[in-house]
Formats: sequence, structure tokens, C-alpha cells
Amino acid sequence: MKVQYQRSGALSGFLVLIFPVFLPGLFSPLSHASPSMLSELNAPKPKHSSLLNSALQRQSSNEKQSDLWTPLADQGWRPCVESTNAPSTPQESQGYLQVFLDGGLNQQRMGICDAVAVARLLNATLVIPHLEVNPVWQDSSSFMDIFDVDHFIETLKDDINIVRELPDDFSWSTREFYAAAIRTTRIKTAPVHASANWYLENVLPVLESYGIAAIAPFSHRLAFDNLPMDIQLLRCKVNFQALVFVPHITALGDELVSRLRYPSDSSEALDNDHLRETTDAVVKQGARKFVALHLRFDKDMAAHSACDFGGGKAEKLALAKYRQLIWQGRVLNSQFTDEELRSQGRCPLTPEEIGLLLAALGFDNTTRLYLASHKVYGGEARISTLRKLFPLMEDKKSLASSEERVSIKGKASLLAAVDYYVGMHSDIFISASPGNMHNALVGHRTFENLKTIRPNMALLGPLFLNKSISWSDFQEAVVEGHGNREGQIRLRNPKQSIYTYPAPDCMCNVKG
Repeated sequence: MKVQYQRSGALSGFLVLIFPVFLPGLFSPLSHASPSMLSELNAPKPKHSSLLNSALQRQSSNEKQSDLWTPLADQGWRPCVESTNAPSTPQESQGYLQVFLDGGLNQQRMGICDAVAVARLLNATLVIPHLEVNPVWQDSSSFMDIFDVDHFIETLKDDINIVRELPDDFSWSTREFYAAAIRTTRIKTAPVHASANWYLENVLPVLESYGIAAIAPFSHRLAFDNLPMDIQLLRCKVNFQALVFVPHITALGDELVSRLRYPSDSSEALDNDHLRETTDAVVKQGARKFVALHLRFDKDMAAHSACDFGGGKAEKLALAKYRQLIWQGRVLNSQFTDEELRSQGRCPLTPEEIGLLLAALGFDNTTRLYLASHKVYGGEARISTLRKLFPLMEDKKSLASSEERVSIKGKASLLAAVDYYVGMHSDIFISASPGNMHNALVGHRTFENLKTIRPNMALLGPLFLNKSISWSDFQEAVVEGHGNREGQIRLRNPKQSIYTYPAPDCMCNVKG
């Protein structure tokens, strides 16, 4: 009996060990944002060991460093968001316009700009937009939690009427009201990139009949072309002037920027996780420069890309299961091999790869790096190679004490707002992959003529596939392939976003 018990115990122990591997969903929370246990048990190995070893031994001249940090030259474009027509106060309102915005912070930001434009088109009074709870991050932050509502209303007072909330006569018009049944005051058929005429034909009659219209969903529901110029300028004004973060976000952002520019002596003791304080001696040395790196490498992106990220068979199985669970396997990229995807530049850059890109461009191990990200798939194990290349890498947790971060803890939109603010105040910004944060900051920094590196994904994919490439050849190709991708003005083409490409709609060419 004792032997049988021991065998039974051994079998139970064995099952405990293997169940998490074959059934990870039973042992981790079912969440888009949760890191995979498999990726942590099987720490990813460097995929580009030869390049990494060479990069770790790299040297950069003072002249090269100076060129890297040189601000963009004047390109002859200036912010230009005010209409040339005489300012006119809003006419008598046709009714109240409500919009319900899903997505993350930056998708909602674009939706807010579009909502103001639609309200102007319809001569409606805009109710401060409702931000839906994001199913990925589970953040219930409201507009007023993120943006300075007083500044928003004041900046736009000559353009549209805005109210914080509906009057009592319309207090019934809530999210819960529209979720319960089909309502005549809700418009849920707004097409993606709808025209101005669509709103005049489909939403204005509802406003005129009921005094209120609620549009949900609303993200990406206004076209970028064939709109009156004053509407385009108004969208620019909202995005670049009216939307500013609440004071506690900007105050924390300013502190982080200050600590990046004036780092204290690393030998100072940090008691109770408190922040290092700037010393007079460091201040006298002058402000240091830093790069803000937006590293979106969460589980959603890793799974949806269908690329191989070096975590072995276990990671591949975990991501395949995740694709099946979330998208029922309907992911376009999954029909291609990793090599095919990388050769087309369709794989997001890993922390290792973005580190190699920065190193090839000439940034050395004295470069101060601010890591703007929420959760990285694979955790610290995935970031370790990037940290080896750039040991002076910081983030919100390393720069700010837990007490200073208490107001943003667990709130993805507020965390993203801090990253956005720091990104706007960095000397150089770079993103490891396209996305809403990348698009928003690229557009905003273009508007301000700030240096912004856009990785050449079509170039980097094949370069990383070439396992025999030397460091010198890799570096030469990277430098040559990014010479015109540092923030140079790119004029918006039809159907492209005005928020990513602000010229010529939001900017004027003063050089003619």
C-alpha cells in the first residue's frame, strides 16, 4: 500500500508539473493583457546572437553622437489650425450629440477629435464623450480622469457648444439605456470613415426629431477626405491644442522628464522605493538627452502577428491557443510562415531587435532610454537583451516611487497618458511597431517638428532573416535605410489619417 501511495504521489506531482504546460489557461487569468506563463518558464533566447555580441562591443564617436542628437532643421512648415474665416459663435443648437468611444487612449483621442467635428457639422451641442471600458485593460477611466475638461471647453468655446453632462430632461440617455434595447435615438450603423453627407442625412433628422442623438460605436467613423477646410482645421485644433492631460498627469510627466534629464548619482541609497532626487551638482552639468521608446509587445500583438519570437515550441503552442481562443483562429498572418512574414516586414520588432536597431544607428550604452510600455509579453526575460545594450534604461517604476504612481496604478489609460507626455518631451521618439500610440505621437511630433525615428520594417525584416550578415554590413544598411525617416515632413495622401500626417491640413508651408 505504501508503495502504491508513493507511486500515486509521484504521478500527482508529475501531473502538477505538466498540466500548466499543456493547459496554461487553467493556471493563469483569462485576459488579453496577461503574460504567458509559458514564455516565462521558457525564457526566450536571443535570435540574433552574432549581431548582439557585436553590438555589445560597439563604439561610437563623439561626432556621431552629436549628429544623432541634433534637432531637426527648420522644414518650412508651421502649425496652422485657426480658420482664415472670421470667427463665429455657434448658432442655436439642433440638439445634444453623444458618442461612445471604445479602444485604448489614442484611439479614443482620435474619436474625440472626430466627435467635435461631427458636432460642428450638425450644429449640435457635444456632450463630453463617454469612454468605454477597454476589454483588454479593464480601465474605467473617464474623459475627465484623463483630459483637462475646463481647458477643452474653453479652447473650443468659439467653435462648438460643449456640456459636461445632459440636462435632467435627457438624463435617461445613458449607456445602460442603449444596451437594454433598440432605441430610436441611437445610431449604430455609422460606417467607417463616413462622409459629411452621411451625418447630415442620417443623424441630423434624429437630432431634429428628438433633440438628442447617440452614436455608438463611433471610433474611426469620420472620413479624412472631402470635408470642409474649417472642419479639418477644427480636428487639428482639438488634437493639438484642446486635448491636454489633467494636471496630476502632466506633473508626474514633468517629474519623470526632469529625472531623465538630471539623473542623480547612482550611488545614492533609495529608501522605501522612493525616487532619486536631483542634486545641485548634476543640475550644473546641464540637461541630458534621452530617447523615448514605445515598446508595444503585449500578448495580443504577439499572437495576432503569428510570428516566431524565440520562445520555442511551448510559446508557439501558447500563442496558437490564444489565437483560437480570442479570434477563433481567424488571423490572416497565421497562413504564412515566419520567414514569409518577416521578409514582408509584418512582424513587430522584439525588444532585442529594437535594441539592435538603435545600436546600429549609433546610440551607445551611455544613452538614456525611457521605456514606454504597459506589459511586455515574456516579462523581464524578454527585455533583458535590450537592457544589456542600454543599461541606463528607465521606466515609470524605476523613476517614480509607488506613492507617486498611486493615482495611475492599474489604470492603463492614465499610464499611457504619462508615456505619451514623456514621449512628447523626449529628444527622440521611436516605436517598435505601428499602432495607435505610434501614429498619434508621430503626428504630434511632426506638428511640433521634433525628431522621430520610424523603423523601416520592410528593410529590417530581411536583414534580421540574414543570419550571416556582419555587424558592419547590418549597420551600414540600417543607417542608409533610415536617413529620411527621422521626422521629415510627409504630406498626407488620400485616406490617410490627419492625426498621423498633419501636413498640409494642420500646417502651413511658410517657404511657399
